[in-house]
Amino acid sequence: MKIILASKSPRRKKLLNQLGLQFIVKPSLVDESSTEEDPIKLVKELALRKALNVAQKCAESLIIGSDTIVVHNNKILNKPGSKEEASVMLNNLSDTQHYVHTGVALIQTDINNEVVKSISFASCTKVFFSKLDQNEIDNYILSGSPMDKAGSYGIQDDYGAAFIHHIEGDFYNVVGLPINKLYHQLKVNFPEIIQQRNSIS
Repeated sequence: MKIILASKSPRRKKLLNQLGLQFIVKPSLVDESSTEEDPIKLVKELALRKALNVAQKCAESLIIGSDTIVVHNNKILNKPGSKEEASVMLNNLSDTQHYVHTGVALIQTDINNEVVKSISFASCTKVFFSKLDQNEIDNYILSGSPMDKAGSYGIQDDYGAAFIHHIEGDFYNVVGLPINKLYHQLKVNFPEIIQQRNSIS
């Protein structure tokens, strides 16, 4: 059974590599707009949509879809559309706490591209930001790094990590993939994947 990551995120690719799995990347092409307001339901919906989109063309495969959002004061923060929007987001996050939700969908297909198993779950991490000054924010935005990240910051391999005082929950969930929960779900629902990984190791 082939493993396919339905995401072009280099961070998710790196995390999946840490599990020692052999996989290929096929980014989904779905419209990520949604009217769902509950953050947990939203990330699970989008992760499933992404996985199902890729599953249509992948027979005898396990497709992994994922989506991550940042929620601050009950408002969902997506990727910034401009430098000005990134600045507003980071100023709002400064000296406060927020939540990072990641949804994951695992879709197994048969030889006819039909879905034979579907598992969805979500993980939440609470993130506490230090107080930021405008100069720090401006310099970070000039680096270009915030522009492709929900909430306008990154926690791994990124200067944005310096803004985070501490977290409560899974660090890797903030990066983009809760690998502990993912590993557990694979072990329970797709033991052959873990056996394959162990034989390769």
